[in-house]
Amino acid sequence: MIALLGGSGLDRWPQLGALVPTTIDTPYGPPAAPLLCGAVDGVPVCFLPRHGAGHSLPPHRINYRANLWGLKAAGATAVIAVATVGSIPAHIGPGALVLPDQIVDYTHGREATFFDGADGQVEHVEFTEPYDGLLRAALLDAAAARGIALIDGATYAATQGPRLETRAEIDRLERDGCHIVGMTGMPEAALARELGLPYACLAVVANRAAGRGAIGLLAEIEQHLAAGIDAAQRLLLAALPHLARRG
Repeated sequence: MIALLGGSGLDRWPQLGALVPTTIDTPYGPPAAPLLCGAVDGVPVCFLPRHGAGHSLPPHRINYRANLWGLKAAGATAVIAVATVGSIPAHIGPGALVLPDQIVDYTHGREATFFDGADGQVEHVEFTEPYDGLLRAALLDAAAARGIALIDGATYAATQGPRLETRAEIDRLERDGCHIVGMTGMPEAALARELGLPYACLAVVANRAAGRGAIGLLAEIEQHLAAGIDAAQRLLLAALPHLARRG
């Protein structure tokens, strides 16, 4: 089963069809919303809006552990996470779709591991390559087959939020080698790795990061987010058969 995690601008997905709401109990509390599970064109899928119904949870209050645990308990074998981001370099403009291959974690105070020592079990997972290569290849194949532009490779900066960053903070991220900036990439990716769930991120660029754009950040997000989310949905629907073979 392919799990699809929706981000800002993607808390509903009617195009997936008649999926069945599924309530999952986890040791970490309930996921952000009931999981919507079923099949799309014969491919088993499960959709979860990470911010909850109506985008009610800010990034630092999301129960990432419950979300990931719940998806695996529902039968997910791979996770594709849609993330709304800002772009730092000039060649990545608003509306672009980006497939990151690395991540830097700037968050703090989040429940970031299943191995917190509470049960006497501590494990260290390898996280050298945070995104699954087979899932990334499936998304790239689907994009090429449908003629959908997809930027291959970027470093995602995961910041705390919910406020947007200052210009100086973006300058720092650029010096650190980051290309896109969002607020939900961690600990989500690491928790998926701890559960043994292959995970990839499809990033939707809604705006140029602070100090990079010609207009205000919120105005730019309003201008570009809907079109970017639409492109991401089209790509994911086209990619489902590819993902099912590799996930």
